[in-house]
Amino acid sequence: MSTFRRCAPALAPLVLLIACTGSVDPPVYGDDPPLPEPRRGLLPSMKIAEPALWGDRRPLVPQGYRITAIATDLQIPRQTLVLPNGDILVAEGRGGGAPALTPKDVIAGIIKARGTSPVKGGNRLTLLRDADGDGVYESRTVFAQGLNAPYGLALIGNQLYVANQDALVRFDYQPGQFTAAGPPVKVADLPSVINHHWTKALTASADGRFLYVGIGSNSNVGERGMVAEVDRAMIWEIDPTTGAHRPYATGLRNPTALAIQPGTGRLWAAVNERDEIGPNLVPDYVTSVREHGFYGWPFSYWGQNVDPRVRPQDPARVATAIRPDYALGAHVATLGIAFSTPAMGPPFADGLFVGEHGSWNRDPPSGYRVIFIPFSDGRPAGDPVDVVTGFYGEDGKTRGRPVGVTVDPRGALLVADDLSNTLWRVTPANRPAGEVGSATTAPTAPGAAPSGASAPGAASQTGADAAGSQPDTRSATGGPDGSGGRGTEGGTGTPGTPGSTTRPGAAAGATGASAPR
Repeated sequence: MSTFRRCAPALAPLVLLIACTGSVDPPVYGDDPPLPEPRRGLLPSMKIAEPALWGDRRPLVPQGYRITAIATDLQIPRQTLVLPNGDILVAEGRGGGAPALTPKDVIAGIIKARGTSPVKGGNRLTLLRDADGDGVYESRTVFAQGLNAPYGLALIGNQLYVANQDALVRFDYQPGQFTAAGPPVKVADLPSVINHHWTKALTASADGRFLYVGIGSNSNVGERGMVAEVDRAMIWEIDPTTGAHRPYATGLRNPTALAIQPGTGRLWAAVNERDEIGPNLVPDYVTSVREHGFYGWPFSYWGQNVDPRVRPQDPARVATAIRPDYALGAHVATLGIAFSTPAMGPPFADGLFVGEHGSWNRDPPSGYRVIFIPFSDGRPAGDPVDVVTGFYGEDGKTRGRPVGVTVDPRGALLVADDLSNTLWRVTPANRPAGEVGSATTAPTAPGAAPSGASAPGAASQTGADAAGSQPDTRSATGGPDGSGGRGTEGGTGTPGTPGSTTRPGAAAGATGASAPR
């Protein structure tokens, strides 16, 4: 008998409670967010907006920028990687499948499923190529298939690394390849039993010596027992030559995106925090990651705020818990981060792009947008700014959900949308759609050397070079017209119409993101 059938008698009254939610304060953000008191109930607020097609609509971008769909009809795009010759790899797949423990879990599963694409995950990597540099990615091939929910991507030299939900694997890579030359080689097994949080984020160190893999917890706050959390809620450091690994940092409930900060070589992570203690707790966050650091989960949150639901407590561990750098608001579900470059234009020259997939357990919903956190002297320095919005419309419908964000160092922001199965490209509007920085022309035949391209070193999700002589590192982690040339410029139109957005430099709402726009 199915879990749903067994639990059905209990579901009806519980579902009714979902609708009985009052107004809530907007979520908090920043480096010192005021945290409300925990609020517990039989069920959290649950709301997923009704999915809808984009039709003639487009996501909204700031004045002076344009957005273009460069690939549609993908199969659950998650993360992207810009290769040294300008080609783009897209990881497509859907993982997970942890069994429900309670009727509440069954309800949550139903609610979450309503906000996802019905398309089957591709379990593949798709390669996109713009051979003549005009901004239209006219070539599209399956680079590799038969993978297991691929998510994170990284390139070190001529080795392409892919983080499946159960293993880190490697392909040989030569610039200009349309398809992989052979099957992948396993580098290391990754924790995959239960897989409550299945995504495996990936990035390479600035010098290419190590890979970092984000591994999420198997529960909300340890309710499956701590044996199920062995090697979970942490970031692994892996030697790519041997597969040897060690915990780099722990207590990170679900580190869904990793990136190396240009200039410093410092590792940053986006972390999705725990649920069910209120609409504004606990804030998801981005943070620099300290080696051997402990970030609280499951015993505490946002530093040393004790979570009383966890038994037994561990005061000694709590006393060592590190407070993160920047809160994004509760339940926004950040799944992508990428450091910017000056090629993205003055409003976004220095800082971090963040893709917020959007909440399922908050009413009104939060997230459903891409924001930019300005930096100064290597640290967050200001309120978040809306960059790509309109995924959640004022009509209460959801047309897209951003996942991975990647900066092409030549001057473009890539946004994977796993609801409409689209890859979006945001560029400054004051240059032709295909003109980006010092673009190199991609080869037009498999194995051909890219004209003017530098030798590949290591590559990072940010798409930006690390300081000094370190090798270049690249990592990653039913829609509109797929021609790749159809775009929308930012403007000041009515919300829900292409062209409307928050002005660059303006805060993304008075209090962060009371409802996605």
